[in-house]
Amino acid sequence: MHSKASLILGAGIVLVSGAAIVIALDWPLKARLFPLAIGIPVFCMAMAEVLWGLLDPAARSEAMEFRLSDEAQGGVAVRRTLLAVAWMAGFSAAIVLLGFPSAIALLVLCYLRLQGREGWIVSGIFTLVVWALFYTVFDRLLHLPFPAGLVQGWLGL
Repeated sequence: MHSKASLILGAGIVLVSGAAIVIALDWPLKARLFPLAIGIPVFCMAMAEVLWGLLDPAARSEAMEFRLSDEAQGGVAVRRTLLAVAWMAGFSAAIVLLGFPSAIALLVLCYLRLQGREGWIVSGIFTLVVWALFYTVFDRLLHLPFPAGLVQGWLGL
């Protein structure tokens, strides 16, 4: 069952994101790009959540009890947690050493190859697409400068 708190939260997000969208419409293009890119999807998802909670009879059924996974034994859960922490630490180290744009490509490629066990072609294509989107949005459109990594500084690049 959708609780009243869930509906109130959803309605609040609809109001806040809707207000952000309306306010941002009067701003110059570069200033309104980020609020609109975030605000419009958030508004749509929150509105869908509110409408789903109000109109779907199945959503009003008895709520299920929340539980963390019963299926994974203690050792498996610890291993998965440590693996996730290791990926985050590795990504952070790559950002410091290589800089953010290079770290994005390295993370995507390594994650798809090692964790996802994808082939080189799929991993390479997906890495190129993600890096191109990242570069296009943050470097070309938003002109956000990313500091060079330590390795780039050491090599004088």
